[in-house]
Amino acid sequence: MKTYFIKTFGCQANESDSERIEGDYQARGYRPTEDWRKADEIIVNTCAVRQRAEDRAKGFINNVVRHFNIIKRTRPKIILTGCMTHHGEKKLLEMIPNLDQVLPINEVGFNQPSIRRDKIHAWVPISEGCNSFCTFCIVPYSRGRERSRPMDDILKEVNSLVKQGYKRITLLGQNVNSYGLEKVGIGFRKLLLNKSFTSTQIPPNISQYLRHKGIPPFVKLLQNISKIDAVDWIRFITSNPWDFHDALIDEIARNKKIDRFIHLPIQSGSDRILKLMNRGYTKTDYLRLIKKLKKAAPDVIIGTDIIVGFPTETDQDFRQTVDLARQADWIVAFVAQYSPRPGTAAWRIYPDDVPPKVKKQRWEILDELINKKNFDRRPKFM
Repeated sequence: MKTYFIKTFGCQANESDSERIEGDYQARGYRPTEDWRKADEIIVNTCAVRQRAEDRAKGFINNVVRHFNIIKRTRPKIILTGCMTHHGEKKLLEMIPNLDQVLPINEVGFNQPSIRRDKIHAWVPISEGCNSFCTFCIVPYSRGRERSRPMDDILKEVNSLVKQGYKRITLLGQNVNSYGLEKVGIGFRKLLLNKSFTSTQIPPNISQYLRHKGIPPFVKLLQNISKIDAVDWIRFITSNPWDFHDALIDEIARNKKIDRFIHLPIQSGSDRILKLMNRGYTKTDYLRLIKKLKKAAPDVIIGTDIIVGFPTETDQDFRQTVDLARQADWIVAFVAQYSPRPGTAAWRIYPDDVPPKVKKQRWEILDELINKKNFDRRPKFM
Protein backbone atom coordinates (compact mmCIF):
# COMPACT_ATOMS: atom_id res chain seq x y z
CA MET A 1 0.00 0.00 0.00
CA LYS A 2 1.39 3.40 -0.99
CA THR A 3 1.95 6.07 1.66
CA TYR A 4 1.58 9.86 1.71
CA PHE A 5 2.81 12.74 3.87
CA ILE A 6 1.25 16.21 3.96
CA LYS A 7 3.23 19.29 5.02
CA THR A 8 0.93 22.23 5.70
CA PHE A 9 1.92 25.89 5.84
CA GLY A 10 -0.39 28.81 6.59
CA CYS A 11 -3.78 29.46 8.12
CA GLN A 12 -6.78 27.44 9.29
CA ALA A 13 -8.10 27.32 5.73
CA ASN A 14 -4.95 25.48 4.69
CA GLU A 15 -5.30 23.10 7.64
CA SER A 16 -8.85 22.37 6.53
CA ASP A 17 -7.72 21.87 2.93
CA SER A 18 -5.14 19.35 4.09
CA GLU A 19 -7.88 17.40 5.86
CA ARG A 20 -9.75 17.25 2.55
CA ILE A 21 -6.60 16.14 0.73
CA GLU A 22 -6.12 13.36 3.29
CA GLY A 23 -9.68 12.23 2.66
CA ASP A 24 -9.00 12.04 -1.06
CA TYR A 25 -5.76 10.07 -0.59
CA GLN A 26 -7.24 7.55 1.80
CA ALA A 27 -10.25 7.05 -0.48
CA ARG A 28 -7.72 6.02 -3.16
CA GLY A 29 -6.13 3.43 -0.89
CA TYR A 30 -3.11 5.36 0.40
CA ARG A 31 -2.17 5.28 4.07
CA PRO A 32 -0.58 8.18 6.01
CA THR A 33 2.93 8.25 7.40
CA GLU A 34 4.30 10.63 10.02
CA ASP A 35 7.77 10.51 8.45
CA TRP A 36 8.23 12.15 5.04
CA ARG A 37 11.32 9.98 4.51
CA LYS A 38 9.02 6.94 4.29
CA ALA A 39 6.38 8.46 1.99
CA ASP A 40 5.72 7.54 -1.61
CA GLU A 41 4.15 10.96 -2.20
CA ILE A 42 4.71 14.25 -0.37
CA ILE A 43 2.05 16.94 -0.67
CA VAL A 44 3.19 20.46 0.25
CA ASN A 45 0.19 22.66 1.00
CA THR A 46 1.56 26.17 0.69
CA CYS A 47 0.82 29.67 1.94
CA ALA A 48 1.62 32.78 -0.11
CA VAL A 49 0.38 35.56 2.17
CA ARG A 50 3.98 36.55 3.01
CA GLN A 51 7.31 35.90 1.30
CA ARG A 52 8.55 34.11 4.42
CA ALA A 53 5.78 31.53 4.06
CA GLU A 54 6.82 30.80 0.47
CA ASP A 55 10.48 30.59 1.51
CA ARG A 56 9.63 28.03 4.21
CA ALA A 57 7.80 25.83 1.68
CA LYS A 58 10.68 26.02 -0.79
CA GLY A 59 13.13 25.31 2.01
CA PHE A 60 11.22 22.17 3.03
CA ILE A 61 11.17 20.86 -0.55
CA ASN A 62 14.90 21.55 -0.97
CA ASN A 63 15.61 19.66 2.27
CA VAL A 64 13.64 16.65 1.01
CA VAL A 65 15.55 16.59 -2.27
CA ARG A 66 18.90 17.09 -0.53
CA HIS A 67 18.21 14.21 1.85
CA PHE A 68 17.51 11.70 -0.90
CA ASN A 69 20.46 12.92 -2.97
CA ILE A 70 22.76 12.31 0.00
CA ILE A 71 21.53 8.77 0.64
CA LYS A 72 21.36 8.14 -3.12
CA ARG A 73 17.80 6.84 -3.15
CA THR A 74 14.87 7.65 -5.42
CA ARG A 75 12.93 10.39 -3.70
CA PRO A 76 9.15 10.50 -3.24
CA LYS A 77 6.91 12.27 -5.70
CA ILE A 78 6.59 15.93 -4.63
CA ILE A 79 3.26 17.67 -5.22
CA LEU A 80 2.69 21.36 -4.52
CA THR A 81 -0.75 22.77 -3.81
CA GLY A 82 -2.25 25.68 -1.88
CA CYS A 83 -1.89 29.41 -2.33
CA MET A 84 1.47 29.37 -4.13
CA THR A 85 -0.31 27.91 -7.17
CA HIS A 86 -1.26 31.50 -8.09
CA HIS A 87 2.22 31.74 -9.67
CA GLY A 88 1.14 29.20 -12.30
CA GLU A 89 2.75 25.86 -13.09
CA LYS A 90 5.40 27.23 -15.46
CA LYS A 91 6.67 29.81 -12.96
CA LEU A 92 6.61 27.35 -10.07
CA LEU A 93 8.69 24.81 -12.00
CA GLU A 94 11.23 27.58 -12.64
CA MET A 95 11.23 28.54 -8.94
CA ILE A 96 11.32 24.94 -7.66
CA PRO A 97 12.74 22.67 -10.41
CA ASN A 98 12.32 19.51 -8.32
CA LEU A 99 8.52 19.66 -8.27
CA ASP A 100 6.76 16.71 -9.90
CA GLN A 101 3.22 18.13 -9.95
CA VAL A 102 1.33 21.35 -9.26
CA LEU A 103 -2.22 20.74 -8.01
CA PRO A 104 -4.63 23.70 -7.77
CA ILE A 105 -6.41 23.44 -4.43
CA ASN A 106 -9.83 23.91 -6.04
CA GLU A 107 -9.33 20.55 -7.75
CA VAL A 108 -9.66 18.87 -4.35
CA GLY A 109 -13.37 19.12 -3.62
CA PHE A 110 -15.78 17.86 -1.00
CA ASN A 111 -16.38 14.53 -2.72
CA GLN A 112 -14.71 12.57 0.11
CA PRO A 113 -15.00 13.02 3.90
CA SER A 114 -12.14 14.97 5.45
CA ILE A 115 -9.71 13.08 7.69
CA ARG A 116 -9.67 14.98 10.99
CA ARG A 117 -7.11 14.43 13.74
CA ASP A 118 -9.05 16.36 16.40
CA LYS A 119 -12.05 14.31 17.60
CA ILE A 120 -14.01 17.14 19.27
CA HIS A 121 -13.38 20.23 17.18
CA ALA A 122 -13.82 20.47 13.38
CA TRP A 123 -13.00 23.09 10.77
CA VAL A 124 -15.90 23.55 8.34
CA PRO A 125 -15.29 25.71 5.24
CA ILE A 126 -18.35 27.74 4.21
CA SER A 127 -16.81 29.69 1.34
CA GLU A 128 -13.74 29.76 -0.86
CA GLY A 129 -11.90 32.70 -2.40
CA CYS A 130 -12.44 36.43 -1.87
CA ASN A 131 -13.96 39.41 -3.67
CA SER A 132 -12.39 42.16 -1.60
CA PHE A 133 -9.09 42.81 -3.40
CA CYS A 134 -7.28 44.51 -0.55
CA THR A 135 -4.21 45.85 -2.32
CA PHE A 136 -1.73 43.76 -0.30
CA CYS A 137 -3.58 40.43 -0.50
CA ILE A 138 -2.88 37.50 -2.80
CA VAL A 139 -5.98 35.47 -1.86
CA PRO A 140 -8.27 36.62 -4.73
CA TYR A 141 -5.54 35.47 -7.14
CA SER A 142 -4.53 32.25 -5.37
CA ARG A 143 -8.08 31.10 -4.48
CA GLY A 144 -10.22 33.01 -6.98
CA ARG A 145 -13.46 34.90 -6.53
CA GLU A 146 -15.66 34.17 -3.54
CA ARG A 147 -17.88 31.11 -3.81
CA SER A 148 -20.27 30.17 -0.99
CA ARG A 149 -21.11 26.52 -0.31
CA PRO A 150 -24.83 25.68 -0.33
CA MET A 151 -26.24 25.94 3.18
CA ASP A 152 -27.75 22.45 2.94
CA ASP A 153 -24.29 20.99 2.21
CA ILE A 154 -22.79 22.73 5.24
CA LEU A 155 -25.59 21.59 7.54
CA LYS A 156 -25.30 18.04 6.20
CA GLU A 157 -21.57 18.09 7.02
CA VAL A 158 -22.16 19.45 10.53
CA ASN A 159 -24.84 16.83 11.23
CA SER A 160 -22.46 14.14 10.04
CA LEU A 161 -19.76 15.50 12.37
CA VAL A 162 -22.17 15.47 15.29
CA LYS A 163 -22.88 11.77 14.70
CA GLN A 164 -19.11 11.20 14.98
CA GLY A 165 -18.99 12.96 18.34
CA TYR A 166 -17.94 16.48 17.34
CA LYS A 167 -19.26 19.31 19.50
CA ARG A 168 -17.12 22.28 18.47
CA ILE A 169 -17.33 23.84 15.02
CA THR A 170 -15.23 26.60 13.46
CA LEU A 171 -16.69 28.05 10.26
CA LEU A 172 -14.01 29.12 7.78
CA GLY A 173 -13.99 31.72 5.03
CA GLN A 174 -11.80 34.58 3.91
CA ASN A 175 -14.79 36.77 4.79
CA VAL A 176 -17.45 34.69 6.54
CA ASN A 177 -19.74 37.72 6.93
CA SER A 178 -20.33 37.91 3.19
CA TYR A 179 -21.45 34.28 2.98
CA GLY A 180 -24.31 33.96 0.48
CA LEU A 181 -24.51 37.66 -0.35
CA GLU A 182 -25.08 38.77 -3.93
CA LYS A 183 -21.87 40.29 -5.20
CA VAL A 184 -21.27 43.25 -7.49
CA GLY A 185 -19.00 42.62 -10.47
CA ILE A 186 -16.10 45.08 -10.65
CA GLY A 187 -13.81 43.71 -13.35
CA PHE A 188 -10.79 44.09 -11.08
CA ARG A 189 -8.66 41.53 -12.90
CA LYS A 190 -9.00 43.45 -16.18
CA LEU A 191 -8.09 46.65 -14.36
CA LEU A 192 -4.86 45.14 -13.02
CA LEU A 193 -3.82 44.10 -16.53
CA ASN A 194 -3.75 47.78 -17.49
CA LYS A 195 -0.11 48.90 -17.25
CA SER A 196 -1.17 52.47 -16.48
CA PHE A 197 -3.28 51.31 -13.52
CA THR A 198 -3.12 53.75 -10.58
CA SER A 199 -4.27 53.77 -6.95
CA THR A 200 -7.12 56.15 -7.79
CA GLN A 201 -8.74 53.39 -9.88
CA ILE A 202 -9.10 50.90 -7.01
CA PRO A 203 -12.81 50.10 -6.56
CA PRO A 204 -13.89 50.69 -2.94
CA ASN A 205 -14.39 47.52 -0.94
CA ILE A 206 -17.51 48.90 0.68
CA SER A 207 -19.45 48.29 -2.56
CA GLN A 208 -18.62 44.62 -3.10
CA TYR A 209 -22.09 43.29 -2.25
CA LEU A 210 -25.65 44.34 -2.85
CA ARG A 211 -27.56 45.33 0.28
CA HIS A 212 -29.38 42.27 1.61
CA LYS A 213 -32.98 42.52 2.73
CA GLY A 214 -33.88 40.63 5.88
CA ILE A 215 -31.60 38.34 7.88
CA PRO A 216 -28.16 37.96 6.20
CA PRO A 217 -27.39 34.40 5.01
CA PHE A 218 -24.44 34.05 7.40
CA VAL A 219 -26.66 34.83 10.39
CA LYS A 220 -29.19 32.27 9.13
CA LEU A 221 -26.39 29.72 8.90
CA LEU A 222 -25.34 30.41 12.49
CA GLN A 223 -28.95 30.04 13.64
CA ASN A 224 -29.41 26.75 11.80
CA ILE A 225 -26.20 25.23 13.18
CA SER A 226 -27.15 26.40 16.67
CA LYS A 227 -30.39 24.42 16.43
CA ILE A 228 -28.34 21.21 16.37
CA ASP A 229 -28.44 20.23 20.04
CA ALA A 230 -25.11 18.42 20.16
CA VAL A 231 -23.20 21.47 18.87
CA ASP A 232 -22.28 23.49 21.96
CA TRP A 233 -19.66 25.89 20.58
CA ILE A 234 -19.34 27.80 17.28
CA ARG A 235 -16.52 30.07 16.18
CA PHE A 236 -16.08 31.81 12.82
CA ILE A 237 -12.94 33.08 11.07
CA THR A 238 -12.44 35.60 9.50
CA SER A 239 -14.72 38.63 9.68
CA ASN A 240 -14.32 41.82 7.71
CA PRO A 241 -15.51 45.01 9.42
CA TRP A 242 -17.48 46.36 6.47
CA ASP A 243 -19.81 43.34 6.42
CA PHE A 244 -20.29 43.01 10.19
CA HIS A 245 -24.05 43.61 10.09
CA ASP A 246 -26.16 44.66 13.07
CA ALA A 247 -28.05 41.38 12.69
CA LEU A 248 -24.78 39.51 13.30
CA ILE A 249 -24.08 41.58 16.41
CA ASP A 250 -27.58 40.83 17.70
CA GLU A 251 -27.09 37.11 17.05
CA ILE A 252 -23.77 37.05 18.93
CA ALA A 253 -25.41 38.82 21.89
CA ARG A 254 -28.39 36.43 21.91
CA ASN A 255 -26.75 33.14 21.03
CA LYS A 256 -24.42 31.84 23.75
CA LYS A 257 -23.30 28.95 21.55
CA ILE A 258 -21.28 31.48 19.56
CA ASP A 259 -17.77 31.78 20.96
CA ARG A 260 -17.02 35.03 22.77
CA PHE A 261 -13.75 35.44 20.85
CA ILE A 262 -14.26 37.47 17.66
CA HIS A 263 -11.44 37.82 15.15
CA LEU A 264 -11.77 41.23 13.50
CA PRO A 265 -8.79 42.30 11.34
CA ILE A 266 -7.90 46.01 11.22
CA GLN A 267 -4.49 45.89 9.38
CA SER A 268 -3.58 49.50 10.32
CA GLY A 269 -4.68 52.30 12.62
CA SER A 270 -3.88 54.96 10.04
CA ASP A 271 -6.74 56.10 7.81
CA ARG A 272 -4.22 57.03 5.11
CA ILE A 273 -2.73 53.53 5.09
CA LEU A 274 -6.17 51.91 5.29
CA LYS A 275 -7.15 53.79 2.13
CA LEU A 276 -3.97 52.65 0.34
CA MET A 277 -4.80 49.11 1.45
CA ASN A 278 -8.35 49.47 0.08
CA ARG A 279 -9.83 48.29 3.36
CA GLY A 280 -13.12 50.17 2.97
CA TYR A 281 -13.36 51.65 6.49
CA THR A 282 -11.63 54.13 8.79
CA LYS A 283 -10.18 53.88 12.28
CA THR A 284 -13.33 55.62 13.57
CA ASP A 285 -15.55 53.10 11.76
CA TYR A 286 -13.64 50.24 13.39
CA LEU A 287 -13.84 51.69 16.89
CA ARG A 288 -17.56 52.37 16.42
CA LEU A 289 -18.09 48.73 15.46
CA ILE A 290 -16.17 47.45 18.50
CA LYS A 291 -18.14 49.75 20.79
CA LYS A 292 -21.44 48.54 19.31
CA LEU A 293 -20.35 44.90 19.59
CA LYS A 294 -19.23 45.19 23.23
CA LYS A 295 -22.34 47.13 24.19
CA ALA A 296 -24.52 44.32 22.84
CA ALA A 297 -22.28 41.52 24.18
CA PRO A 298 -20.06 42.79 27.03
CA ASP A 299 -18.31 39.42 27.40
CA VAL A 300 -16.91 39.51 23.86
CA ILE A 301 -13.12 39.59 23.46
CA ILE A 302 -11.48 40.65 20.21
CA GLY A 303 -8.39 39.72 18.23
CA THR A 304 -7.05 41.26 15.05
CA ASP A 305 -4.55 41.22 12.18
CA ILE A 306 -2.06 44.06 11.63
CA ILE A 307 0.48 44.72 8.88
CA VAL A 308 3.48 46.89 9.76
CA GLY A 309 5.73 48.53 7.20
CA PHE A 310 3.13 48.85 4.46
CA PRO A 311 4.50 51.08 1.66
CA THR A 312 4.93 54.74 2.72
CA GLU A 313 3.99 53.97 6.37
CA THR A 314 5.52 56.77 8.45
CA ASP A 315 6.28 56.94 12.16
CA GLN A 316 3.11 59.00 12.53
CA ASP A 317 1.04 56.32 10.73
CA PHE A 318 2.50 53.67 13.03
CA ARG A 319 1.80 55.75 16.15
CA GLN A 320 -1.86 55.78 15.12
CA THR A 321 -1.83 51.97 15.08
CA VAL A 322 -0.25 51.95 18.55
CA ASP A 323 -2.92 54.39 19.73
CA LEU A 324 -5.66 52.18 18.30
CA ALA A 325 -4.17 49.13 20.06
CA ARG A 326 -4.57 50.91 23.38
CA GLN A 327 -8.18 51.86 22.61
CA ALA A 328 -9.33 48.58 21.08
CA ASP A 329 -8.01 46.36 23.90
CA TRP A 330 -7.24 43.41 21.61
CA ILE A 331 -6.27 40.24 23.45
CA VAL A 332 -4.22 38.96 20.52
CA ALA A 333 -2.87 40.43 17.28
CA PHE A 334 -1.39 38.48 14.39
CA VAL A 335 1.20 41.04 13.35
CA ALA A 336 2.96 40.65 10.00
CA GLN A 337 5.78 42.59 8.40
CA TYR A 338 4.69 43.69 4.93
CA SER A 339 6.16 41.84 1.98
CA PRO A 340 5.04 42.58 -1.60
CA ARG A 341 3.06 39.79 -3.26
CA PRO A 342 3.63 39.60 -7.02
CA GLY A 343 0.40 40.26 -8.91
CA THR A 344 -1.32 42.32 -6.21
CA ALA A 345 -2.20 45.99 -6.64
CA ALA A 346 0.26 47.07 -3.94
CA TRP A 347 3.07 45.20 -5.69
CA ARG A 348 2.24 47.04 -8.92
CA ILE A 349 1.78 50.59 -7.70
CA TYR A 350 3.47 51.11 -4.32
CA PRO A 351 7.21 51.08 -3.51
CA ASP A 352 8.31 48.72 -0.74
CA ASP A 353 10.10 51.63 0.91
CA VAL A 354 10.01 50.84 4.64
CA PRO A 355 13.40 49.35 5.67
CA PRO A 356 13.34 45.80 7.08
CA LYS A 357 14.91 47.03 10.33
CA VAL A 358 12.04 49.48 10.85
CA LYS A 359 9.44 46.80 10.06
CA LYS A 360 10.97 44.51 12.66
CA GLN A 361 11.07 47.28 15.29
CA ARG A 362 7.39 48.08 14.71
CA TRP A 363 6.51 44.39 14.88
CA GLU A 364 8.30 44.06 18.21
CA ILE A 365 6.51 47.10 19.67
CA LEU A 366 3.06 45.74 18.82
CA ASP A 367 3.92 42.20 19.88
CA GLU A 368 4.98 43.50 23.29
CA LEU A 369 2.02 45.88 23.64
CA ILE A 370 -0.68 43.38 22.61
CA ASN A 371 0.44 39.75 22.64
CA LYS A 372 2.89 39.55 25.52
CA LYS A 373 0.83 41.89 27.69
CA ASN A 374 -2.39 39.92 27.16
CA PHE A 375 -1.07 36.38 26.91
CA ASP A 376 -2.93 35.21 30.04
CA ARG A 377 -6.23 36.65 28.75
CA ARG A 378 -6.33 34.51 25.62
CA PRO A 379 -9.06 31.88 25.41
CA LYS A 380 -7.81 28.37 26.14
CA PHE A 381 -8.92 27.22 22.72
CA MET A 382 -7.23 29.38 20.07
